[in-house]
Amino acid sequence: MAHQTTNDSGVTNPGALAGYRVLDFGWVLAGAIPGMVLADMGAEVIKVETRQRLDYMRLGRPIVGDQPDPEQNPMFHNVNRGKLSVTLNISEPDAVDLAKRLVEKSDVVIENFSPGVMDRLGLGYETLRAIKPDIIMASISSTGQDGPLRDLRAYAPSIGALSGLDSTMGYEGGGPLGLKHAFGDICGALHAVFAIVSSLYRRDQTGEGQYIDVSMLRATAVTQGVGLMEHAMTGRSLQPRGNYDPTMVPYGNYPCAGEDKWISIAAATEEEWQGLVAAMDNPAWARDQRFSSQFRRQRHRRELDALLSSWTTGHEADELTDVLQNHGVAAAPVFSAEERLFHHHFMERGLYSDIDHPALGAEPIFNLMWNLSKTPSVARRHAPLMGEHNQQVLCGTLGLTASELAQFEERQVVY
Repeated sequence: MAHQTTNDSGVTNPGALAGYRVLDFGWVLAGAIPGMVLADMGAEVIKVETRQRLDYMRLGRPIVGDQPDPEQNPMFHNVNRGKLSVTLNISEPDAVDLAKRLVEKSDVVIENFSPGVMDRLGLGYETLRAIKPDIIMASISSTGQDGPLRDLRAYAPSIGALSGLDSTMGYEGGGPLGLKHAFGDICGALHAVFAIVSSLYRRDQTGEGQYIDVSMLRATAVTQGVGLMEHAMTGRSLQPRGNYDPTMVPYGNYPCAGEDKWISIAAATEEEWQGLVAAMDNPAWARDQRFSSQFRRQRHRRELDALLSSWTTGHEADELTDVLQNHGVAAAPVFSAEERLFHHHFMERGLYSDIDHPALGAEPIFNLMWNLSKTPSVARRHAPLMGEHNQQVLCGTLGLTASELAQFEERQVVY
């Protein structure tokens, strides 16, 4: 039976996944995002933590005061909102037994440890399937659960490098700078969400669970269709090329008035080029033979970029965006994080919600990337404090007595 859930503003909304329970061993970014999405969609997500080894996102410089505080990391708050937290010291056999009892009452298990870790802990898929035959288990790892690179030690930059993504990021004629963003973590995590929801649908049809093996490397590689097809069709590998684009010119970010202000401009057709020329009030240089066709503009794109920059520098980005858009040109200001947060479009569309957290007060928490008309997703509560729900989960869901819980806490089984 679907259970009702209420967000912090008091709005009752069971969500599309109400009634499902998820046991979340995930940590850091790739492991946290799937549970975050499922929680926003109404599932009960129980995050399993331990003080023996804190989630890296609970670490870092405190925002208030100067003492380390695992409750003060805003990124942790974003990707763990809506979850419940239990603290189990999985190095203790009794804690493993408690985890197994939670598996019996769950629909999904998520983990992103290195391959083999869950087996060594006594919580591998075969063990969990014996406990609950229809369990769905999702394992997210850097390179997958098997294959020659199975045991490779890797972080987000490693995934960018191995996938070929980093080889395309850099200045034309230079070496690969790479994408300085955990794209592989997010890509793998969102692919895992799709696989989990698909598996739940199949289980509802057949009664069968299954094991999901998600490789962040594979998830990142398959997003690069253009590069893969370029090599398949021509034998060439994409190289760093800055803002160069083979089909659009001009194409790039151009300086505007003000400190570190920029505008993105792209023209794909002759009509858009003429719109750009008209927006610039038909400067004489735009009639130069070098820019008389897309082919010629492409050959002389550096000269074009320099001349275009000399024009954009004299205008504010917002003003210029309006002018160019009115002339049919794709243009947009390059936002900073602060500008994005307070822009009226994002505010009206609900990019963020303010949620109160006990440690830091009201915080902007980004909402999911889709709007569902019948079962809207919502960040239902703040990210949990460590072990905040030990009593609720271990006593309420598992049926431990207060005395039993106290004994486990004294022995640091629940810790």
